[in-house]
Amino acid sequence: MSRLTFAGAAGTVTGSRFLLEHEGVRVLIDCGLFQGLKNLRNRNWEPFFVDPASIDAVVLTHAHIDHSGYLPRLCELGFGGPIYCTPGTLDLLQILLTDAGHLQEEEARHANKYRYSKHEPAVPLYTRAQAERSLAQLTSVPYQQSIDIADGVSASFTRAGHILGSACVRVQTRTESIVFTGDVGRPSDPIMRAPEPLPAADFLVTESTYGDRRHPEETVSDELEKLVVDTVKRGGTLVIPAFAVGRSQHMLHLLAELKVAGRIPALPAFLDSPMAITATEIFCNHPEEHRLSAQQCRSFGDWIEYARTTDDSKAIDRRMDSMIVISASGMATGGRVLHHLKRFLPDPANSVLLVGYQAAGTRGRSLVDGADELKIHGAYVRVRARVVQVQGLSAHADYAELLDWFGASAIAPRRAFVVHGEPSAADALRRRLSERFGWAVEVPNDRSVWDLTALREVT
Repeated sequence: MSRLTFAGAAGTVTGSRFLLEHEGVRVLIDCGLFQGLKNLRNRNWEPFFVDPASIDAVVLTHAHIDHSGYLPRLCELGFGGPIYCTPGTLDLLQILLTDAGHLQEEEARHANKYRYSKHEPAVPLYTRAQAERSLAQLTSVPYQQSIDIADGVSASFTRAGHILGSACVRVQTRTESIVFTGDVGRPSDPIMRAPEPLPAADFLVTESTYGDRRHPEETVSDELEKLVVDTVKRGGTLVIPAFAVGRSQHMLHLLAELKVAGRIPALPAFLDSPMAITATEIFCNHPEEHRLSAQQCRSFGDWIEYARTTDDSKAIDRRMDSMIVISASGMATGGRVLHHLKRFLPDPANSVLLVGYQAAGTRGRSLVDGADELKIHGAYVRVRARVVQVQGLSAHADYAELLDWFGASAIAPRRAFVVHGEPSAADALRRRLSERFGWAVEVPNDRSVWDLTALREVT
């Protein structure tokens, strides 16, 4: 018998965790942190829904923290098995997980210093040292190569095109096959290769981040050019919160093209994120994953200054001239970008560009929703800067792109499950999948358990 438990990313876009059980074997697909709303973040501190020591293996779709960020905690709680991922994901996790541990420690230290935590003392969910220990359990597996997880259970990866190393996972048991899409990239992404067609499977678990909307048709370069030029005319600074992996490299590429073409003025520009700097180097070392030439990769450092140290970062905020600052994190949930937002949000001459999906409960979402103040490091900061969101910069396929991708794939599942989306988005994609393909589609509840063997027998 095979069972599937939805222990995260059900009814929300965060905390991806799916447990597949087959004849005594337990495989966890993704092991993400919950982010955003406080009631979601609190779930990171709850006891894990099964004994971590009872899990045989973890298989990751990609390195983003909402899919991988709970791994150090899981390992500290007793999980000792292998963590399978693609080579690109393994390389990224070396920096992402250790940085996550560092940020956890810094946040706890800051909360204790300024006494804004309700817990006394505030402690990190896990430390950098714990994150480093979990890395020893990583095992990389190339795309298309089968992984023998246990007797009667195997898995393989196909390219998902979302970020470096991102993959769709196909798990094969003795009786069923299940595909987990993870996060799916866009077919026309300017830097990432397109998602590969999905293989056939009995069951499908798909993301739905943009299940209820299309990406706008505007030319992103034109929008970006206009924003930079307008900000400079006001004598302001453009702050771009960007995910260290994926969107930072996207922004480096787009801004470099605009600068070379003379479409934006020459002005100081900074990539202020040690993790994004290292991720950019890793990105360039994996040409099989992206569309950029070696020369284009080398040109990143020709026009932008890398702020590697804390002193470099602080120096940016002391400048008075117009500039561009790209800094993590992409939803302004932590990292150096918070210091830049504190510095630049109160001035109407400045601009903030949001370049990816902004989950409910994040500071980025508050800015999108028009908040007139933002709580940062325990204090409120006035929002007078211009805030712009460009949806065309998203690394997620919209619903039309997902439907076309499914239509070009071999997959025709007996049952599809829609996850990793806010309720309206998940339900909209459920309806569209049913109408277009005639599939039986479910939006599973959180912690719901599905008997896949029984579903296969009755469908």
